[in-house]
Amino acid sequence: MQKISPDDIQAIGELIAIRWSDGREDFYGMSHLRAVSPSASNRGETDLLGNLIGGGEDAGKDFSGVLVTGWAPVGGYAIQFQFSDGHNSGLYGFDFLREVGDAIREQKSDS
Repeated sequence: MQKISPDDIQAIGELIAIRWSDGREDFYGMSHLRAVSPSASNRGETDLLGNLIGGGEDAGKDFSGVLVTGWAPVGGYAIQFQFSDGHNSGLYGFDFLREVGDAIREQKSDS
């Protein structure tokens, strides 16, 4: 089974559009991507014993108006976004981005 990966990534206004290798297209609000950053400062990280250290530094912050200023592929598994507020430490794995895309689709279908 072939791993699904982005075929194309574009910034459109305040959205990031990703066309995936299976033909699916997802549209992510830039401020939403910043809010769900999988970075250690946002989510924390575990030590060798499995204890959660840090995280939550961005909890409750308003990221309205924060834009994606650039991005770069990381290996064959993730994208690193750079944001207008200086944040750039989260690695957005392809599986994670698909899950975020699923959640966005679900929210839209509920409304």
